[in-house]
Amino acid sequence: MSDNGISLDQKQLHELISLTEQITHDEGTTKTGIDFLSVCRHSYQAPLVPSVLNPSLCLILQGMKSFHLGEDLLYYHVGDYLASIIDIPASGQIIGATKDSPYIGLRLDFTAKEIASLVIEADINVKQRNAELGPAAFIGKSDAEFLELLIRLLKLIDRPEEVRFLSGLIKRELIFHLLTGDYGHLFLQQGLFNQQADGIGKAIGWIKDNYARSFAVEDLAKLSNMSVSGLHHKFKAITTMGPLQYQKQLRLLEARRLMLSGEDASTAALEVGYESPSQFSREYRRLFGLPPAKDIKTVRQNSIPGR
Repeated sequence: MSDNGISLDQKQLHELISLTEQITHDEGTTKTGIDFLSVCRHSYQAPLVPSVLNPSLCLILQGMKSFHLGEDLLYYHVGDYLASIIDIPASGQIIGATKDSPYIGLRLDFTAKEIASLVIEADINVKQRNAELGPAAFIGKSDAEFLELLIRLLKLIDRPEEVRFLSGLIKRELIFHLLTGDYGHLFLQQGLFNQQADGIGKAIGWIKDNYARSFAVEDLAKLSNMSVSGLHHKFKAITTMGPLQYQKQLRLLEARRLMLSGEDASTAALEVGYESPSQFSREYRRLFGLPPAKDIKTVRQNSIPGR
């Protein structure tokens, strides 16, 4: 505790907010000049937004969000982060943001390859707390060391001659800190990282790369050298849904992205693997709450913020 009663962590959070305000006061997501780091800022409460969580970490500096993954509803607050180590369909919502007290967050993108290579180079031995796989998206708490690394990273933005080289080093230090901290066992779930080897990682990787192709769960299990029951059990443990539901949500979210980019509903449906327009419309409405054309019109009118 400092002389003025503000803890070191709070001082760091305030400094991070100040640094983000030097970058942007715009609504939405703003790139920082560091390719893997973005600032998210929203001055109103957002509706629930289905999306795909890509491998990333999103830290709240000000405000609050809810996170819907399968049947679980979780809340995270200032100093908490939402991390995902694979592409996973989920829904998020900004809560209570106003013009006077906007939501502010930092997003750090990374890849499974970056995590795996750092584990090898640094000879990190992460102790698994149990033999079971856990959800590939989770909420963790930052600490003073982690916040200090982010401060160093943001301060590089005003030093363009150094940012390209030094930002990569700080990113590696950030990942190292996460892997060796209290949540290391969640960041490093071995079965998820090798899509070439047999197992659940290969199954998830195949669907991600082939989401527009129809498949039978039996064939996916055989491809991954797993039993059908084993595939279902591990797949649901990681993604909170079965393989076919995972594929369906990836398809619908990609179709929505395509329509927001200007394609019509029929073309988007065909591109993501739907043969029946009525089935596409029915399943789209079930996920997003509105038929495709009406949903896209509403999104554009309301400028719905992303994650």
